[in-house]
Amino acid sequence: MSAVRTRLALYLDLIRWNRPAGWLLLLWPTLSALWIAAGGFPGGRLLSVFVLGTILMRSAGCCVNDVADREFDRHVKRTAQRPVTTGAISVREALALAAVLAAAAFGLVLLTNALTIAWSVAALAITLIYPFAKRYVAMPQAVLGVAFSFGIPMAFAAVTNEVPVLAAWLLLGNWCWVLAYDTEYAMVDRDDDLKLGMKTSAITLGRFDVAAVLGFYLALVLVWGLALGGQGYGVPLGAALALVLVQVAWHAQMIRGRTRDGCFRAFRLNHWIGLTLFAGIVIDLLLRK
Repeated sequence: MSAVRTRLALYLDLIRWNRPAGWLLLLWPTLSALWIAAGGFPGGRLLSVFVLGTILMRSAGCCVNDVADREFDRHVKRTAQRPVTTGAISVREALALAAVLAAAAFGLVLLTNALTIAWSVAALAITLIYPFAKRYVAMPQAVLGVAFSFGIPMAFAAVTNEVPVLAAWLLLGNWCWVLAYDTEYAMVDRDDDLKLGMKTSAITLGRFDVAAVLGFYLALVLVWGLALGGQGYGVPLGAALALVLVQVAWHAQMIRGRTRDGCFRAFRLNHWIGLTLFAGIVIDLLLRK
C-alpha cells in the first residue's frame, strides 16, 4: 500500500496537481467563452465537460512536456527534480499516463458535437507540438498561446455549433495574454536557457522583455474590451478591465527588476486576471437578465 501511495504521489507531482496555476490559466478564458456563447450559465453538462477536460488535457500536456524536456530540465534548478528528469517515472510510464488522460478528455468531448470534436483534435496536435517548439521557434510562447486559447472556439462550437468572428477576437486577445504571462515565466529561467541553447520569448525580446510583456497585457484589455463592448457588454465588464489594468501595473513592479522570484511570482498570479475577466462577464450577463 505504501508503494501505491508513493507512485500516486509521483503521478500527482508529474501533472503538477499541487500547482493549479497552469490549468486555471486554461480554465478562466474557456469558462468566459462558455458564458458568452450561452448568454449566461451554459448548463451543468457542458460546464462539467469543459472543467474536467481542461484539467485532464493540462495534465496530459505536463507529461508530454516533461518527457520532451527531460535532458534540458536536469540542468535547470527549478525543474531538476521533476519525476521524469530524475528517473522516478520512466518515459514510457509518463507517455502512458498522458495517453490515458488525453483519452479521458476526448471521451468527454464526445459528449458534445462534431464541430467541437474536430476542434479538439486540432488542440491535441498543437499540445503535442509545443514542447518541441522551444528548439526551433524564436518565440515558442506564440505556439503555447494558440494551444492555451483553443478552449475558446471549442466552447462556442459546443454551445452554438458554430465558431463566430467574436471567438476569433477573443482567441487573439487571449493569445496576447499567454504571451505576457509565459514570457514572465521564461524570464525566470533565462540564464539557464541561454546556456542550454533553448529559444524563448524572454531571450528573443532581450532588453525589451518588460515593455513587451506590458504591451501584451494591454493588447488583451484592448481586444477583449472592443470585442465584447461591441456585443453590448457595459459597466461590469469595464470595471473588470479596469481591475485588470491595476493588476498589470502590479505586474510591472514585480518584473521590472527581472529577478527570478519577482518574475515567477508574477506568472503565478496571472490566474487572477483570468478570474477578474470571467467575473466581469458573469456579472454583466446577470444584470442584463
